[in-house]
Amino acid sequence: MPTVVIGGHTRSVGKTSVVAGIIAALPDFHWTALKITQYGHGICSANGEACDCVTADHSLAVSEEKDRSGDFDTSRFLLAGADHSWWVRTQQGELAEAMPRIRKILASTQNAIIESNSILRFLKPDLYLTVLDPETADFKASAQTFLDRADAVLLHSAKNSGVAKFAVNSGDTAWEQVSLKPVLNRPIFNIHPPHYVTPEAIEFVRAKLSFASE
Repeated sequence: MPTVVIGGHTRSVGKTSVVAGIIAALPDFHWTALKITQYGHGICSANGEACDCVTADHSLAVSEEKDRSGDFDTSRFLLAGADHSWWVRTQQGELAEAMPRIRKILASTQNAIIESNSILRFLKPDLYLTVLDPETADFKASAQTFLDRADAVLLHSAKNSGVAKFAVNSGDTAWEQVSLKPVLNRPIFNIHPPHYVTPEAIEFVRAKLSFASE
C-alpha cells in the first residue's frame, strides 16, 4: 500500500490544494486521504473550537468525511475524487495516541495520501513532498525537523520564472535561521497558485509510487 505524505513549512501554503490536485490528477490510485490537525491548549480536538476541556474524551477525534460539497478541507478531497477522506484531530504533541486508529485506516486502503508533517515521526511513507513559500516567514519546527526527508519540493514561484528556485539556492528567503541545504539537491517543482501541482510533479509522483508498488 503506497503512502504519500504532503507537508509544508506553515499554514496556508497550499498543502490541502496539493493533496486535492494529486487526487484529481491520479484517480486510478483510488485514494484514501487523511488530514491531521493538532490543536494547541484551549482548543477542543473533537470540534476545533475554543473550550476549557482537559478530559481524555476531548484529546482525540477521528471522523470519516461524507460531505462532497468541497466546503471543508476533507470534503475537498472527496470532491477531487478520493474514495475515502478522514479528519484526525489531536492535542498538540499527542499524535501518538491517534496512531493505532490511523494504522487501522491505512491497513484497509489501496493508496493513502496524508496531509501532515508530524506523521513522519511514526511512519516512513513511500513519498514525502514539502510545500515551501519563500515569501511566508513562519517555518514550523516539525517542517524543519523533517526537511531532509523530503523527496521533492513544491515551491511557490514569484511572477518571474525561476525566481523561487533561485531564492532557495541563494538563501534569499523570508526564513531566518533555517537551513535549506537538505533539499538543495532534490527535485524542485515551481508552482503558480491557484495551480498547486504541475504535470511534471504528477509524473514524479506516479513514477515513485509505481516503483513502490513493484
